[in-house]
Amino acid sequence: MSIMGQSPSTPLSDCLNAVCNGRDNCVAYPDNPLYQVSWVNRYNLDFPVTPVAVTRPGSAQDVSDFIKCAVANNVKVQPKSGGHSYANYGLGGTDGELVIDLVNLQNFSMDTNTWHATIGGGTKLNDVTNRLHDNGKRAISHGTCPGVGIGGHATIGGLGPSSRMWGSCLDHVIEVEVVTADGTIQRASETENSDLFFALKGAGAGFGVITEFVVKTHPEPGDVVQYSFSLSLDSHKDLIDVFQKWQDLISDPNLDRRFGTEFVMHELGVIITATFYGTEDEWKATGIPDRIPVGNVSVVIDDWLAVIAQQAEDAALWLSEIRSAFTARSLAFRPDETLSLDTITKLMNYIDDADRGTLLWFLIFDATGGAISDIPMNATAYSHRDKIMFCQGYGIGIPTLTQNTKDFITGIINTIQGNTVQALTTYPGYVDPALQDPQVSYWGPNLNTLGQIKSKWDPNDLFHNPQSVRPAETD
Repeated sequence: MSIMGQSPSTPLSDCLNAVCNGRDNCVAYPDNPLYQVSWVNRYNLDFPVTPVAVTRPGSAQDVSDFIKCAVANNVKVQPKSGGHSYANYGLGGTDGELVIDLVNLQNFSMDTNTWHATIGGGTKLNDVTNRLHDNGKRAISHGTCPGVGIGGHATIGGLGPSSRMWGSCLDHVIEVEVVTADGTIQRASETENSDLFFALKGAGAGFGVITEFVVKTHPEPGDVVQYSFSLSLDSHKDLIDVFQKWQDLISDPNLDRRFGTEFVMHELGVIITATFYGTEDEWKATGIPDRIPVGNVSVVIDDWLAVIAQQAEDAALWLSEIRSAFTARSLAFRPDETLSLDTITKLMNYIDDADRGTLLWFLIFDATGGAISDIPMNATAYSHRDKIMFCQGYGIGIPTLTQNTKDFITGIINTIQGNTVQALTTYPGYVDPALQDPQVSYWGPNLNTLGQIKSKWDPNDLFHNPQSVRPAETD
């Protein structure tokens, strides 16, 4: 039912309305005056998209019934948890898809015998942190933006400061409740529907709608050392030596896993952040403070929630919640693909000389590897186990995004790739709509297996966005 009276009746809307059965805030259509603002709520305003309808299920049964409506009407489906896809893929990424917004799936429970937590598929990371804390001071590894939803995060990868110590967010997932393309509500784990479970852990959006996750948890760390150093410079050329030192540090194969760090370049210089899960004495004993460029400014925090809050601030939090028009490009690096001195020099010169088109841009390099790399490449769909560093370039348009800014960010990527022999790949959590061959870049060595699993579980490609896994070609 729309606020303005009865929506035009179609077989799809009749079906969805029957599922909702008069419940408020259960479904909305494009004729609703608040449709774009309240229901669609695009994350990246540079990508217009109009779903055929947005639903808000209250249960797995609702999800199943909505999926059956979509199948009966030949409409594609995408689930939305936090809705933070850089190209609005949680809204389908293209017009005319059915969105299943999981905002109401907020259940939480903790088994205090196993310390396994059950978490609803629409839960935001901020709430995940707080609910784990309130139920036994437990924690899992996840990213720093509080408004991101666990649904996408734990099915794409889910990277954050504690990933080198504990693995990615999806490495904590031991079981899920998922609704598949035929509308069946089922469980998936390493012992049940294990092929589907493999695909959901890295390529989830193409395989089903996860209504709840079961995750293993850790005791919260006691002491945490937070380090942030800001350097303001006249030109980015002055960062050549600083970046090389930082990259040398994170390239060390024996780098302490309790350490996470980012190198965040912006208009006025750089911020180097570091998080160390341990005491100040342990931090000093690693030798890392002497190897981080530009001095040693650290603060010890022994309150896990305060650490999470601080990291959210460091993560340019406004990008997390403010809806803006932005461009984002990214690359992933194996140990043999890091930037040479020549490439670093060309990159910094390019940034200084480019017409950036905005004052709001970031180039973020973050360290990965560690515990993530312990898990075999073919254990889950996530294929970046061999990477030690990611980079993401963002350009934000205030109020509108210019072609100059898009070209500037693309030029950064081209400068790095153009001076690297290998074709660099990309993490699907930093979705890049400009990629020529996105599925190969995202899932690489696991793509053939994923195509076969897709053919079995979703042969008609119901769960679809512009870059999701497609069914394998069958002879």
